Amino acid sequence: MNNAFPETGTLANLLLRYLAEEKVEYIFGIPGGPLMPLYEALFKFDRIKPIIAKHEEGAAFMADGYARATGRLGVCCATTGPGSTNLLTGVACAYADSVPLLVITAQVATSVFGKGAAQESTYYGVDIVDMFKPVTKFSAMVHSAEHGDSLFRSALRTALSGRRGPVHINIPADYMKKEVPQIVVAPENYRIESRQFAREAIKQAAHLLLHAANPVIIAGNGVNVSAGNDELRQLAEKLCIPVATSPKGKGAFPENHILSLGVLGFAGSSLADKYLLSGKADVVLAAGTSLGELPSANWDARLSPSKALIHIDIDPEEIGKNYAVTTGIVGDAKAVLKELNYQIDRELKWLTPPAKNGLASIRTLKTIIESEANAAAENAGLDSIPIKQPRILAELRKALPSDAILFIDIGTCMPWAINCFPVYEPRTFFVNLGFGSMGYAMAAGIGAKLGMPNKNVFVLAGDGAFAMNGFEIHTAVEMNIPVVWIIINNSGLGMIHQGEQMQFKGQFCTSKYQNSLKVTEIAKGLGADAIKISDPRDLSGAFATAVKATRPTVIEVMTSIEELAPMGRRMESLDTMFIKESKNAFPATRDN
Repeated sequence: MNNAFPETGTLANLLLRYLAEEKVEYIFGIPGGPLMPLYEALFKFDRIKPIIAKHEEGAAFMADGYARATGRLGVCCATTGPGSTNLLTGVACAYADSVPLLVITAQVATSVFGKGAAQESTYYGVDIVDMFKPVTKFSAMVHSAEHGDSLFRSALRTALSGRRGPVHINIPADYMKKEVPQIVVAPENYRIESRQFAREAIKQAAHLLLHAANPVIIAGNGVNVSAGNDELRQLAEKLCIPVATSPKGKGAFPENHILSLGVLGFAGSSLADKYLLSGKADVVLAAGTSLGELPSANWDARLSPSKALIHIDIDPEEIGKNYAVTTGIVGDAKAVLKELNYQIDRELKWLTPPAKNGLASIRTLKTIIESEANAAAENAGLDSIPIKQPRILAELRKALPSDAILFIDIGTCMPWAINCFPVYEPRTFFVNLGFGSMGYAMAAGIGAKLGMPNKNVFVLAGDGAFAMNGFEIHTAVEMNIPVVWIIINNSGLGMIHQGEQMQFKGQFCTSKYQNSLKVTEIAKGLGADAIKISDPRDLSGAFATAVKATRPTVIEVMTSIEELAPMGRRMESLDTMFIKESKNAFPATRDN
């Protein structure tokens, strides 16, 4: 069925109609000459609001944050030339983490292609369409206004089908202004949600799990992306299976659940590390994770189960990429886990599965680890000055509601947050670990707050990330978007500093600032409310006040660059990359 409009309008207006059907509420970007027809259309179209960023990278990050928090399409735009190239890092982050974006770039008019027009980015020079191809699922120029509608549908279908991701459309300025029929096809008539799975593989996976003595689940970000969290929990509780998550998948399973092992791998929990690397697991179900470097503890061979590895992923190229699989299931994590639950229920009508040892083992390990953690906490000096990051995260967890959204930037705050900040609900903890761009969260939190206005949105970032995209705070001030930024000020690039010290033993230092950033003063200059905290006793009050904030708020927390973050085996991984050949690139199951 077509949603037909009798009148004609511009191609830019037709694009906005398609986006409105996809429930898009905002377009993040910066205007520029060839892009102005889009802004003219936005001015006349009251269903989508433009958000003016301070840098195109920030616009892409805002669109990304909006998409992650809502589960819907994020949209960003830029003018031709440098405006378009400024989007690239943000789009690459979305691509690495399977975030659906529509990236709209303008182009000079077709009549001046190849004539040296200002900022031209066509195939005659700096080809922006080709430049976006490696970091998108689809990148194309509109070659005629009359075929724009089919190109829009193709791009949207690609972004939101299968493994989600960004798509790019480049539109010449003269085509944006051309009159075309305003005929919009409803989303359900040109794309379908992925619900495929192999039934025989489901039966085999159910059989393996039912007959396992020590099964374990490793849940990745694919569970969050597919909104398969309830199905994951049902499966774990049905068979009493312990669940660990990848660092990027943190929050896929509630970390206060008795069956939770916490995060596995980089900056993960001792419980997950000891349980999964103990050699006791006979069947491992990996759902929505490629088991790459960070979740696999540097591709540790001990993750290979003694009996079988079941691997679920929507992208067949991810299955068996790093570990040999027994049963691979291609499909959306939610759909596959739902059917797996159904299949197990069918089989439970006829048999009694062997007792699972997971719960008793978890309780024993938790008792030991909690005792160790309490002893370590007593010696951690969490009341000392400079403020320790575990103290910041403990106070933040106490202050935030369980459904509050927290975006984590790249820096020492990232491993500390993965390690020390328990997450209880899905879609409340976000970190761009796929590409790992600093400055991401500074902007992404703004998009998330616009998409989820009734939830608290906090951002945890370092002063290095603040230096990269901190001016997006002004965007929040301009639009009165009440995001709260907690800026960890350690006067430098903490993660780089830690790596330098561990790898090069103090031979040189590139990571410390000679002049510390005056974050509070800068934030106030941008129009935000801001305070500076140097005493840990002031944290709880500041966070409690920030939860009620109705304006953009910045809390600068002074810490030390010498505080060592829980980096896990990251340094070992770097040594492997620089010096040695990887010996655990493709560990096989133990009976192979």
